[in-house]
This record gives sequence, C-alpha cells and structure tokens, in this order.
Amino acid sequence: MTNATVDGIDIPRVTQWLQDAVPSFAPPLAFELIAGGRSNLTYRVTDTNGAAVVLRRPPLGHVLATAHDMSREYRIISALGDTDVPVAPAIGLCTDEGVNGAPFYVMAFVDGTVVRDRSVAETLTPEQRHAAGMSLVDVLVRIHATDPDAVGLGDLGRREGYIERQLKRWHSQWEQSAYADITTIDEVHKRLAADIPEQGPAAIVHGDYRLDNCMLADDGSIAAVLDWEICTLGDPLADLGLLLVYWTDPGDDFTALPDAATALDGFPRKADLMARYAEQSGRDVSQVAYFVAFGYWKLACILAGVATRYAAGAMGGTDGEGTAAAELFAVQVRLLADSAAAAADRAGR
Repeated sequence: MTNATVDGIDIPRVTQWLQDAVPSFAPPLAFELIAGGRSNLTYRVTDTNGAAVVLRRPPLGHVLATAHDMSREYRIISALGDTDVPVAPAIGLCTDEGVNGAPFYVMAFVDGTVVRDRSVAETLTPEQRHAAGMSLVDVLVRIHATDPDAVGLGDLGRREGYIERQLKRWHSQWEQSAYADITTIDEVHKRLAADIPEQGPAAIVHGDYRLDNCMLADDGSIAAVLDWEICTLGDPLADLGLLLVYWTDPGDDFTALPDAATALDGFPRKADLMARYAEQSGRDVSQVAYFVAFGYWKLACILAGVATRYAAGAMGGTDGEGTAAAELFAVQVRLLADSAAAAADRAGR
C-alpha cells in the first residue's frame, strides 16, 4: 500500500533517489514511520515486490546543533560493517537537502525483534531473554574492543577527557531545553564534574546502548545494533553505566524505561551483566557507580531535549500526540534527575 503523504518524506524525490541508489527497488514505494524513535526519525520503506530498506533522517523542525549528523551515523555503520560488531549494512547517504529537506541515509532492513516494552519481551522464552542479555554485553565488549584507527574512525572524536566533554555538552543542551529550571540537574552536574574517575584507553562508545536499540535474532542473540547517532570515542565504562541505568531488576523502585521488560524471568540481573562485562573485557569496573550516576543525569538531559521537540511538533504525529508525549517525558525527566542525585550519593560523589 502506497502513501499519499508522509511527514518527513518527499515521496517523489526520495523514490527517485532510492531508484538510483538501489536499481532493483521497484516503485511505488510505501513509507512507514517506525514507532519508538525518540530522536532521528526512522522509516521502513517497502517496494512493490515486498523488498524493504530503512531510511533515517533528522527530526522535523528545530534541532539542537550537532545532535543529528546523518553523515556521521552513516560513516560509523559503514566502518563497522566488516567487523564482528553486528550492524545493518549501509546502502547510501544523501547530503543534498534538495531531495528531502534534510540529509538522510539508507541501510538494509534486518529482520528480527526489537524489545521495546514488556509485551514484546513476554513473547520471548526465558532462554531467549537470557541469551539477549548475555549477547548484549558480549556485543558491547566487541564494540569497545574494535580499534578505531583500524576501521577508519580514529578521528571520530577526541580520545581524552570524555566525561568532562560530555558533562559540558549535555549541560549546554539542557540549558536550551524547556526544563532548565529543574535545579537538581545543575547540582548533580557540579558534583560529577568535581570528581571524574581517571579515564583508561579510549574506545568506540555507542552513547545510548540498551536492549531496545538492538535487533534480536530468533535465538535471542543481537542481530544488529541500531541508533549510532551519538557514538564517539571515549570512556567505555560510560556505555556500561548507561546500560545498567536502562536495565531493570525485579523490585527496583524506579525504571528509566517505562513498562520495563528486563524484570521478567530469564533476563540476567544487573550484577550478572557487570560481571560478564568485566570477565569478557578484562576492564576494571570498580568505578561503575559513578558512570551509573552520570547515565541517569545524561538521560535526563537527553529526554528534556526530546520533550522539547515533541512539544514543538518536531517528531511527527498529531499535535495532541506531541503534547501528551511531552507531558510524559517531563515527568520522566524529573524522576531521572532525582535518580541521578541518589546514584551520585551511592557513588560517594
């Protein structure tokens, strides 16, 4: 079924571009906005024969500077395509804004399951859930073990002072959001900036590594890691800390992701994930509590920006949907800010 109009897609021009990039792709094409994206917009594009690709573009309307670089994201998945890190194969990048009003890129469609919520996780067996958790850690270890210079990503970012730069970056974006009056964020920012752990050798850092940013194969293993938009070089323990923020154990008082899936039977517990990472990577994880606090704080800053864009109608959908989503995000931002403060207390910061 073809579309008459789709927010964020100039159907005639994008169709022509796709025909040039993928000659076997046969119009008319159907464009479907994939649910669950909170930043860059992701579409499944299907041709008349049922073949599919995935298109990524920045949010509609105003976006924060440097936050939605399509060329950068495309470069990363292209570079990782020949490594043991599972990514969707890159197909093409369009930087001509005359085609679609903004740059975009296209990658192959990887079939699998994205565990976005508890209802999806309940379709998996306990064995698949366990495999997903262990595979998630093992793939993270592979990402961090990939030599940036060997894959052409040695200049992706500065290697040293990662947390210091991240604190500055996200605090600056926080100040541009509609929720900058939440003083807890400023207080935690000062506490984290005053006591940054010494950074070890820099690695490729995904920046938003979690279960629902991955595609699962039938056996529960990771078929593809998605959403590389804030990937850079830096301290790999930041990825581990954020993964633990996103992960929910049974009985946790607060869940960073609503309707948390990972509390179900079969999923490993946080302690299991941390032990697996330490064993497989050989890294010292004794300072991970700091990175958990940083993860809560960073996530609060990111969601504040997302909520601001929803309120402005920049993420697609109807005005009512945007307003309702912005209100939900605002509540979550405040809870994350409080959790960041509590985690900083536990970390002794």
